[in-house]
Amino acid sequence: MTAVLRDYVSLTKPRVMSLLLLTSVTGMVLAAEGFPDRVVLLAVLVGGMAASGGASALNHWLDRDIDQEMKRTATRPVASGRIRPRSAFTFGVILNVISFVVLVTWANLLAALLAMAGTLVYIVIYTIWLKRSSVQNIVIGGAAGAIPPMVGWASVENSIGLEAWYLFAIIFFWTPPHFWALALLIKDEYRAAGIPMLPVVAPRSTTNLSIMLYTVLLVVLTLVFVVATDRLGPIYLIPTAVLGLVYLGLTARLFWDDTRPVILGLYKYSLLYLALLFVVVMVDGTIG
Repeated sequence: MTAVLRDYVSLTKPRVMSLLLLTSVTGMVLAAEGFPDRVVLLAVLVGGMAASGGASALNHWLDRDIDQEMKRTATRPVASGRIRPRSAFTFGVILNVISFVVLVTWANLLAALLAMAGTLVYIVIYTIWLKRSSVQNIVIGGAAGAIPPMVGWASVENSIGLEAWYLFAIIFFWTPPHFWALALLIKDEYRAAGIPMLPVVAPRSTTNLSIMLYTVLLVVLTLVFVVATDRLGPIYLIPTAVLGLVYLGLTARLFWDDTRPVILGLYKYSLLYLALLFVVVMVDGTIG
């Protein structure tokens, strides 16, 4: 029973979920200019966990064939046969229903609809439509992961403010260079599975340049954010500038050293970068 429970937890991709929950809480804190209402906070956490976990379970169900072709994913519960596809599908649907009910009951309808929009973008636009057919898969489909801070904002304000759109845009532009770094590490696996990630279909130099361009846009966007809103100030700006300079330095290094350790370091830093950036937003949004 413990092994079965572990597999169902694995279906929800907990590590991905944790980052999504962080960004959704950031949206709440920024909207509330401090600690949000506890009931609404709990609703967003539970609803966000259910929506993220449900979308991930549906992704496992849909991608079970290509997951079997990749070493990184071959041991996933559905791909390996430990969980039946129908069970994963049912689990994913139930979690999304729970998410909608929780959010519409204890937050508001807009937050619930945004959470469902995230699932639809991830499943329909990314997983079904773009992932296997377009090199722009992660560029467009990555919008799904950018919706959680909007859910958090909407749960407090019952609207989508400019700040929420900026948080969305930050994650949107962060996603391609983050995933392209991963794709550089497992390019052969993506090729074997027939997934047209950028490093599979383009020269290494093109991928490196694309990572750099998106990172430049990302860093500029994070700095403009403080000018465009009155909710952030120096507490946000200074560490954000430092984090961005480090990120730019790591991406620039690819042009003369794109060995595996360097790419792996860039990939890991991109995760740390986004987490720290959103923590800084929360700190400044609360005490700035």
